[in-house]
Amino acid sequence: MYKNVLVPIAFDETRDSKGALEIAHAIAEDGAKITALHVVEEIPSYVAQYLPEGQMGQNLKDIEATLKEKINGESGVDVKVVEGHAAHTIVDYASENGVDCIVVASHRPGVQDYFLGSTAARVVRHAKCAVHVVR
Repeated sequence: MYKNVLVPIAFDETRDSKGALEIAHAIAEDGAKITALHVVEEIPSYVAQYLPEGQMGQNLKDIEATLKEKINGESGVDVKVVEGHAAHTIVDYASENGVDCIVVASHRPGVQDYFLGSTAARVVRHAKCAVHVVR
């Protein structure tokens, strides 16, 4: 059983986010912390300079509201939205926050994944904690 479970959530219908949250609840101890994390890819500075001031902050708030809606108010689940490269940010967040298990939804690998690798595959390779992959 785990005390601090991280569930990365992608806004992609091919990934079973609901199933990942169900598994997180099943493997978590009573009173465990479960965090739903969405990573927003950073916008290059040469693009960001053209955005209105405060736009990125508003975008993050909007995405957080959408994430809360997506998980449908799951009880006992914290919601976090951060910027960065998906796989690196998930692994770094887990390390920095004492996560002892990551439950990540994955899609069936396609040809492009064999060349570039999927986010789930990178998390599995680099995480210092247990990782459960849901397909």
